[in-house]
Amino acid sequence: MASELCKTISVARLEKHKNLFLNYRNLHHFPLELLKDEGLQYLERLYMKRNSLTTLPENLAQKLPNLVELYLHSNNIVVVPEAIGSLVKLQCLDLSDNALEIVCPEIGRLRALRHLRLANNQLQFLPPEVGDLKELQTLDISTNRLLTLPERLHMCLSLQYLTVDRNRLWYVPRHLCQLPSLSELSMAGNRLAFLPLDLGRSRELQYVYVDNNIHLKGLPSYLYNKVIGCSGCGAPIQVSEVKLLSFSSGQRTVFLPAEVKAIGTEHDHVLPLQELAMRSLYHTYHSLLKGGQLLVLWLTAAPPSVCRLLTC
Repeated sequence: MASELCKTISVARLEKHKNLFLNYRNLHHFPLELLKDEGLQYLERLYMKRNSLTTLPENLAQKLPNLVELYLHSNNIVVVPEAIGSLVKLQCLDLSDNALEIVCPEIGRLRALRHLRLANNQLQFLPPEVGDLKELQTLDISTNRLLTLPERLHMCLSLQYLTVDRNRLWYVPRHLCQLPSLSELSMAGNRLAFLPLDLGRSRELQYVYVDNNIHLKGLPSYLYNKVIGCSGCGAPIQVSEVKLLSFSSGQRTVFLPAEVKAIGTEHDHVLPLQELAMRSLYHTYHSLLKGGQLLVLWLTAAPPSVCRLLTC
């Protein structure tokens, strides 16, 4: 096996190959043959998927200076080393399905990077230097242990696809709405309770997936004309325990949805999404309110928190 590996690398060096496939080789260490002498100066794409690598060599950039794509999917790498920042031509880095706990700040030096895949690791945070990746188009950090997103992520002005499924996010930073090129955002399987009201305001954002966030009970109005995945969101309301609000005029009585009672009493904390729901409800029933007297009647009977929402 070792002799076959050496032969493969030697042929790639002699024939100045641009692609080298070393997948499924049961490698525990980075092959020394790759780092021998001047390395592989012409190599642009290195595939080392499904091995048992635990680290990367410090002189990787020196020996493979023209590397454009590096695929290290399904290894046992724990730390993305500082040396990764010297691969200045790197455009695609796949470290999915490793044992990553730390991504070094030097990753922000990969100014040509377009695709970064870090899914299925053990990351609890990402360095703010991720925001320095101005050319980044794809970021997949799903199935980790993230509590928050990188604080400068909104500076990735070329970001189009952001996947953060199956983490531990409680909220989405409002500055995420500032990403001008974002077209697809997936945050399924987190712990989100609300979304920024501005989310979806950008015309570029067309696909939003927030499935299986059980605490999420509403969506910003800007998302209503987008492709949305939101199954498994919101806890079901027990109607038997809810006294429905209503307003009447003469012989007409209109009952408001049960959600109004659940989120509209003066003792409840009104989240931004819930405020949006109340405003939407006001416009829905506005056609039923014939004349100012009936509107005054409704506002008089409604809880103070509802009045504040509908009259501001």
